[in-house]
Amino acid sequence: MTGTVRTGGQALVDALAAHDVAAVFGIPGTHNLPIYAALAESGIEHISTRHEQGAGYAADGYARVSGRPGVCITTTGPAILNAAAAAAQAYSDSVPVLFIAPGLPLGHPSNGNGYLHEVKSQFRAMDSVVAHAQRVTSVAEIPLAVAQCFAAMATGRPRPAYLEIPLDLLDATAEVSAVAPVPTAVVVADARSLTAALELIAGAVSPLLIAGGGAAGAATELRELAEILGAPVLTSANGKGVLSEDHPLSLGAGLQHPSVAGVVADSDVVIAVGTELAPSDWWWGPIAQDTTLIRIDIDPTAAATNARPAVALVGDAAHTLAALSTGLPAAGRDGGERARQWRAKIRQDAQTEGARYVRLCAVLDEVLDESAVLAADSAMACYYGALSNLPLHRPRSFLYPTGLGTLGYGLPAAIGAKVAEPQRQVVAMLGDGGVMFTIAELAAAAEARLPIPIVVVDNGGYGEIRNEMADRDEAVHAVDLGAPDFPALARALGCHGVAAESTEQVGPAVAAALTADRPTLIHVREDEVSR
Repeated sequence: MTGTVRTGGQALVDALAAHDVAAVFGIPGTHNLPIYAALAESGIEHISTRHEQGAGYAADGYARVSGRPGVCITTTGPAILNAAAAAAQAYSDSVPVLFIAPGLPLGHPSNGNGYLHEVKSQFRAMDSVVAHAQRVTSVAEIPLAVAQCFAAMATGRPRPAYLEIPLDLLDATAEVSAVAPVPTAVVVADARSLTAALELIAGAVSPLLIAGGGAAGAATELRELAEILGAPVLTSANGKGVLSEDHPLSLGAGLQHPSVAGVVADSDVVIAVGTELAPSDWWWGPIAQDTTLIRIDIDPTAAATNARPAVALVGDAAHTLAALSTGLPAAGRDGGERARQWRAKIRQDAQTEGARYVRLCAVLDEVLDESAVLAADSAMACYYGALSNLPLHRPRSFLYPTGLGTLGYGLPAAIGAKVAEPQRQVVAMLGDGGVMFTIAELAAAAEARLPIPIVVVDNGGYGEIRNEMADRDEAVHAVDLGAPDFPALARALGCHGVAAESTEQVGPAVAAALTADRPTLIHVREDEVSR
């Protein structure tokens, strides 16, 4: 591409292709048409969502499952602002998504003039919710800017980036030189910290591992260290599946249970890998400050946030875990009995907390294979139910909006996940309130002919907020929603629709949906699920 004359739109799409982008999610608009003209000739798959927020969540789901950056393309003004919530969600959960939008022209008046889609400062708005943002000023700069955005997302903690291209540059032409993907270095923990950590670990009798989303690329190394130490493994929501939940050392996912405080107190060393130890995971309070804590994190600021470690190992999780395993005796300890005892206590907590959803989770477990992905929403059936009661077996298998807690995430995230990994089973689970935020994406999933079961657990509105109002002894209002005929709505949008009259009917419906010719919405009322 060196010395080739390209439009700005062509230069952008060429640069995406050079970074092995296979699919993008978005909606065309007046100001991004040159991008779409180039996409049509590129071979890059385009998934047309029905709302830009859905495009952002789909790109997020794509990134979480594949481990590669997702890409969301919108037009100016309201379109990219619609995607801003998805960008903030990706930032919160450390997901690499590149958001691309045209901006106002290079020569646009600084105080505005009422241009179509004009925003006071579109760039500053997006810069405030992503980790890296840049606006190009020439067509020739576009390949470099794309390479810089991808390098930023691949360096250190993975988080979203925003690229803005003045709309007048998209049709402009210039000689463009290709910029190859920028190599990124693996960050290795320093030797002194490794030695200090090994000394603490060597003297430990009852160690514990806690794995977050930052351990997703280190599943093999995490398992090896756990087996050497005989250490039980707990995971956060985003770490669910990093260690298969049928492994003898797995304590499952969910750090909010009362027994988690017990197993932490019972541990003389806790090794936390790729987790913020954040309040959004530890619902009832942070890990005790007197815990002997070793933290492994690629982000040096995160390594001291929420809980101060005895040793901070700043580096890539896989390399750091491997270095610890290498520095320990090869003969593994037997921690199976300790893990069994604590697993039983934590499972009892989970079943008590999620009692309404235990049978639903068991029914789903019967029909899902070991590769299954659950795209979950911020819904009671997900955080009280599936998080701790539905076993998953691979990393990147539980997609959940932990940090920002956005509603409507599950459906478009499932679309992105299925596009990224079409061979894996992908199921979405949402509540009746949350699904309405992005219900239009049923049409996008139907158009793409994706065999996704979408389980809607209906509790008649915003159930969590209803409960919180009651707990505060205040008037319960504005939380009860009139339910549409969800199966009929799904059929109207091109999907199959099933009304499950009992939990037992959900399993066969999900099994059929996994091999269907299009998505299937499966509606079940919570009072049926809880029986």
